Amino acid sequence: MGSTVGVGTAVHAGAAGEFLLGGDLPIRRMGYGAMQLAGPGVWGPPKDRDTAIAVVRRAVELGVNHIDTSDYYGPHVVNGIIREALHPYTDDLVIVTKVGARRTPEKDWPAALKPAELVQAVHDNLDHLGLERLDVVNLRIVEEGGGLGPTDSIEEPFTALAELREQGLIRHLGLSNITAAQLAEARAIAPVVCVQNEYNVVRRDDDALLEATAADGIAFMSFFPLGTYTLRHEKPAGADAKVPLATPLRNDALDTVAARHGATAYQVALAWLLHRSPNLVCIPGTSSLAHLEQNIAAAGLRLGEEDLRDLDALKG
Repeated sequence: MGSTVGVGTAVHAGAAGEFLLGGDLPIRRMGYGAMQLAGPGVWGPPKDRDTAIAVVRRAVELGVNHIDTSDYYGPHVVNGIIREALHPYTDDLVIVTKVGARRTPEKDWPAALKPAELVQAVHDNLDHLGLERLDVVNLRIVEEGGGLGPTDSIEEPFTALAELREQGLIRHLGLSNITAAQLAEARAIAPVVCVQNEYNVVRRDDDALLEATAADGIAFMSFFPLGTYTLRHEKPAGADAKVPLATPLRNDALDTVAARHGATAYQVALAWLLHRSPNLVCIPGTSSLAHLEQNIAAAGLRLGEEDLRDLDALKG
């Protein structure tokens, strides 16, 4: 396996609201995250499958050509919804999935980072999405259940995915929930076209990583762009489901800027992300048609200097 350090031709087309992922996959920077299509706790089927299918189809109708998913959403549920809604897929649709965790009957999210587990996960995604090759697979670093932490090597799991890429089962590789050191380690093994980490107008711990990926033509995909998230999947006392703890963004500055534009605070938060860097890609998720349309409309919101000053003060 040859060593490589970059993606070469990856460039952005900010004026068109697009990013050229991996040098050959143009994606619109306002994407759609499909996690919420599953039932409560990202477990089981949705309450209304027809509505879930309608949301996916409406996203594409509104111009979304980048959908973020995983076969452990459900598990297996969300990929089945995407397939029912959109298969056969159009040539310009880019589906980004992730591997590295699994679900248990207790609704936990333990790590599944061993090579055999990753191979199985890739084949499960292929089968349930109805694809012969996956556009992008993110290696999601999970600490629970014997997983890996921010200071651990990711050579073994990333090499396993790089081998599947060489076999033609994966087009491009990405990383999720990683550090700068882990990104550098992975890029010495195979090209990395995207990083998917928590980042939003309030949580900006990855400012330096965002800048570095922009310089290297790597997309930075913000997960939980509209809420704060606890990576360790901690839960409040008395909670009956071990799910990612996400708290919706709430702040007076967001409300103030939103009032200036006749928009929602969430739309302002998404617009800020798109303004922040030309390689930043949003993947907000929702199971609501109304919220979907609001999220996508945020791509047209233009923030002024006063807005940006107010929002910059939110940096923790």
